[in-house]
Order: sequence, then structure tokens, then C-alpha cells
Amino acid sequence: MRILIADDHELLRDTLLLYIDNEPGMDAESVEDLGSVVSRLTAGEVYDLILLDFTMPGMNGLDGLRRIMEMPGGHRVAIISGTAQRDTAEEALAAGAAGFLPKTLSAKSLVNALRFMALGEQYAPLDFMRASEEDAQEHPLAKQLSQREYEVLEGLTQGKSNKEIARDLDIREPTVKLHVKTLYRKIGAANRTQAAMIAKEEGLF
Repeated sequence: MRILIADDHELLRDTLLLYIDNEPGMDAESVEDLGSVVSRLTAGEVYDLILLDFTMPGMNGLDGLRRIMEMPGGHRVAIISGTAQRDTAEEALAAGAAGFLPKTLSAKSLVNALRFMALGEQYAPLDFMRASEEDAQEHPLAKQLSQREYEVLEGLTQGKSNKEIARDLDIREPTVKLHVKTLYRKIGAANRTQAAMIAKEEGLF
């Protein structure tokens, strides 16, 4: 089973390669953007499954997924993401994606999912698909925040920079700074570290 991982975070790529290459019958390669995927497929490379990071350069939302699926060869393509919500996963699956993989999946679950998708099945974790943004907003701390402030706070808890959060949410960096400032005031935080600690201590993420 030959797998191509496309993700612009080097640490994640290396970690996934390590997991997959340790599995019998699996061989993985990696690239860092959508253009590199297109180049490999255009050159005639063949993969049983291609994993695309939802927010890497070139993706433009799910346009990148559709672009790869429309290339000659009938490629099996799945989305992997640490930020996308359930509606994005549902849209990807409806578009014909082989699956949707949250980056929170355990190594064992990930490998099982890859095998499942490579066999022609469609995969998405049930617990993720059953969860909803409305569930999160029932949390007392979340109720104090707008949807965008909630999303920015989630990025802070993941240790992301303002630039990374802006890219993930498809908004401008100054807008992220404004949301950070307002959510600090609302939850009583003085800085990024404290905001992340409050969110985690309250069980928000």
C-alpha cells in the first residue's frame, strides 16, 4: 500500500511517516503543499491513498481536494485536519473524499483508517461526526465568546501563532489580534499562555 502525505507541518509529516512505515505492507512518502502533489501525479506516480492537509498552501478550502480527485487516475484522496469542523468533514465526504481524519486520532486508529480507505471504503470517526459546535457552545466559558473568538482560543491552546491561526481560519492577522484581545478580557487572561491554561483547566478543549 503506497501512501502520499501532503502537509506543511514538518513534524507531523515525520511522525506520520514513522507510524506508517513501521506497519507491514505500508509505504509512505510526503510533500509539503498541493503543488507538489500535482507534480508527482502529473509525473505518473501512483498511490493507493493521498492525504491532504486541509489548511496547507494551495488547498483553498476543499478546492484542492476536488482538483486532485479530478486528475486522471481515479485517485483515492482523504482530508486530514486539526482545525476543520464537522460541516467541512461532511462536505468533503459528500464531494467523494475517501475520508476525513482529525489530527487527534491515535496512531493505531490512523493506521486502521488508512487500510480501510485504501480498500475503497469511506472513513470518518463517529465521535467526531456526532460532535457539533452547538455542544461546545453549551460550555459556560464558550458562551462568553463569539464563534470566531472560540476558534481563535482553540488555536491558542494548540500553541499556534497569530499567523497560523489567521491562515487556518482564512482571516487577516490583525483580525486575529483583535479577537485575542477581546477574548483575553472576556475570560480574564493576561496573555496567550494564561488563556490556553484557562481553556484547558475549564475543560473547553
